[in-house]
Amino acid sequence: MSDPVIVRQARPDEYGLIGDLTAEVYVDGGLVSAASSYVSTLRDAAGRAAGSELLVAEVGGEVAGAVAYCPPGSPYVQVAGPDEAEFRMLAVREKARGRGVGRAMVLACADRARAAGLTGLRLSTGPDMTAAHRLYERMGFVRTPDRDWAPAPGVDLITYALAF
Repeated sequence: MSDPVIVRQARPDEYGLIGDLTAEVYVDGGLVSAASSYVSTLRDAAGRAAGSELLVAEVGGEVAGAVAYCPPGSPYVQVAGPDEAEFRMLAVREKARGRGVGRAMVLACADRARAAGLTGLRLSTGPDMTAAHRLYERMGFVRTPDRDWAPAPGVDLITYALAF
């Protein structure tokens, strides 16, 4: 039997690890160039924790992934409306993929949004992240092309929403 996935709030002593993990997943996965200025944003887990709820997924006592849950008013909100939450910078360590880590973190974000009485949960993702798209769609998220956007020239993002 495999170890369960436990999603919890990140601790300050884990911020460096979370920043490294997030940058590594995005760079090694080809989502951003190692030379991109966005890498410093990915590494800034302390900043995310100050402006959102930084969550980690733990498997067997090790941090296997991280995500920023962004409620209304968070400076990290990009596509959510005033009665919605958003999640950002979802990253799962390569060796933990396929074990339900990403799903557990998305469910934790959805649970937080529901508990807050919000109407939905939104996210932005790269158009080539097809494995992530399949996960979101299996969880009930639907594409919202009207909210697709480009944070920088040549960086096109597509969006999904889960309505409650």
